[in-house]
Amino acid sequence: MVSDLQVILSNNIKGMKRSAIRELLKLTNRPEVISFAGGLPASNTFPLEQLKEIVLEVLNKDAEKALQYGATEGDLALREELVKLYKRWDFNIDVNNLVITTASQQGLDLLAKIFVNPGDIVICGLPSYLGGLSAFNSYGAKMIGIKFDEHGMRSDRLREVLVELKAEGKKPKFIYIIPDFQNPAGVTMPDFRRREIIELAHEYDVLIVEDSPYKELRFEGEHQTSLYVMDGNGQVITMGTFSKIFVPGFRIGWIIAHPDIVDKFVVGKQAADLCTSAFVQKIAALYLSKGYFAENLKETIRKYKEKKELMMECFEREMPEGVTWTRPEGGLFLFMYLPEWMDAGKLFMRAIKYNVAFVTGDVFHCDGSGKNTLRINFSYSSKEQICEGVTRLARAIREEMAEK
Repeated sequence: MVSDLQVILSNNIKGMKRSAIRELLKLTNRPEVISFAGGLPASNTFPLEQLKEIVLEVLNKDAEKALQYGATEGDLALREELVKLYKRWDFNIDVNNLVITTASQQGLDLLAKIFVNPGDIVICGLPSYLGGLSAFNSYGAKMIGIKFDEHGMRSDRLREVLVELKAEGKKPKFIYIIPDFQNPAGVTMPDFRRREIIELAHEYDVLIVEDSPYKELRFEGEHQTSLYVMDGNGQVITMGTFSKIFVPGFRIGWIIAHPDIVDKFVVGKQAADLCTSAFVQKIAALYLSKGYFAENLKETIRKYKEKKELMMECFEREMPEGVTWTRPEGGLFLFMYLPEWMDAGKLFMRAIKYNVAFVTGDVFHCDGSGKNTLRINFSYSSKEQICEGVTRLARAIREEMAEK
């Protein structure tokens, strides 16, 4: 080992931090721990038999191309299937608006790589997805958080920030939004709030990044129009992934954007991994074309809805007064609010003693706030684990309250 490792490290890696969620998961790997911490889809939603069929078909019919390098932009058949998928949401796109990434996390890293210089301003929600915050931080972004109300990012506060920045001669590189069943808060931004934010982006000439990995997982309520569709002039970049709605192990994500922006993602991706696995892309394309995706998604939604409703029932029955939570219409997560004086980090250590885990909410706040919040995942645990886990968590909360 060299004697001066710290001296020779880049500024980028010095600014990076280990994922708080990944570190927490190390504490939850014991079989006796009921974990509400990870953002994991339920394993029983994976279409094993259909995948066995499709893998053999790909190898029998297209092995030479499937096992070779592929185009950086992504497999053409997969991009064509994704275009069809997004037509249902009124996206006016073709394959030139799409680039396939190695999951959405690569998309977030490329986004920061393409647009962010050290010190550049990025606007995000309070709270916001940790993977996005980590990617932006690793390239030296200065993040400004916008607080939420029941409709998501507050447009009035966003306007105030944009006015302040303009007066200082500064301009954010983009506004990062998770509009559908937001991670971690579980909130869905209604159409009227989306329009308000689009109008502000147009007025102040700022890009919007729409990260929407859960859009397909709606259990109830009305579909909301995509920011990309509302915009209509190439000022929105939309990100998607199969990790939550198909299988995370394939690591397939995508970017939808104006072709000029897509080109920059292609250049950035060529320096990162040349191409996403052609094999898994061809499997995914065939899975979509056979109609299996739409068929299995219905069953996944049914299962997640049942788990979410069960968790709501358990909360109502078990949680002490002073604890509140969001009520998501879809997705994988909800956010819990403890009394303001409580510390979710301290609660976590007590909860682990009772073999139940969650993610502390402060890691989703770019300003370090949210000490009294926690994120709960309801998709992964079994129904029995949900009931028992909520009982254990409520016990830990009551004990923390008793020691005030």
